[in-house]
Amino acid sequence: MSLFNSLIPSRSREASRPATEDVGPSLKPVYEIKETDEAYGLTVFLPGVAKDSLELTIENQELRIVGRRTWTSPAGWTTVYRESADAPFVLVLTHDNAIDADKIAAELKDGVLRASLPKAEALKPRKITVS
Repeated sequence: MSLFNSLIPSRSREASRPATEDVGPSLKPVYEIKETDEAYGLTVFLPGVAKDSLELTIENQELRIVGRRTWTSPAGWTTVYRESADAPFVLVLTHDNAIDADKIAAELKDGVLRASLPKAEALKPRKITVS
């Protein structure tokens, strides 16, 4: 069982969009979390989300990912049908201080956000020498 069990979604109707947004559709990003002895790996699938509309913060045992997906049509094209909408999202993952916040690294490429969340030193496995 992982020491990071509390890295779970904290989603509610109120948390599904930034407080400054009008009531309307919001995204529910799909994500996965993997683990090694050294770090947690977070992958969030965010098609249509640009880097400049994405914000990651960590504070008070919460990793918060806020952004907005926007779609644009090429010049001269008119949208006839679309199943997806321009929409904001907020994904909040809670943790139990298991992350070394100073060493977090994140990259958005091809609509996929990948973040490395290094474990705090106190949580890493240690080999103890018996004398």
